[in-house]
Amino acid sequence: QVQLVESGGGLVQAGGSLRLSCVSSGRTFSSCSMGWFRQAPGKEREFVATISWSGTSTHYADSVKGRFTISRDNDINTVFLQMLSLHPEDTAVYYCAAAYGKAVSTWYQTYDYWGQGTQVTVSS
Repeated sequence: QVQLVESGGGLVQAGGSLRLSCVSSGRTFSSCSMGWFRQAPGKEREFVATISWSGTSTHYADSVKGRFTISRDNDINTVFLQMLSLHPEDTAVYYCAAAYGKAVSTWYQTYDYWGQGTQVTVSS
């Protein structure tokens, strides 16, 4: 079983930055591809970024490419999402997800475990 706990969300002005963290319990973190997804009010959950178990492969949604960076530290079972140049349309609940023993994926059904989410609000 894997438990994921996100942190780092908050309120920021447009153009600002935030760094989200997601800590995983259990000993399987290094075997998991990790992803970040987000869901805004009234909208479906959407893919943001994903990273392979080794950290050598990453993929981003077009809407965040060049502004967001996903990274991981397997020694501390943590995946990060550095968010720069935030826009009001980035406002959403951000979820961390883990896909055990699988390749990176932009498809939310691939992921086996999910965190509870952290709110990011970007004011204009």
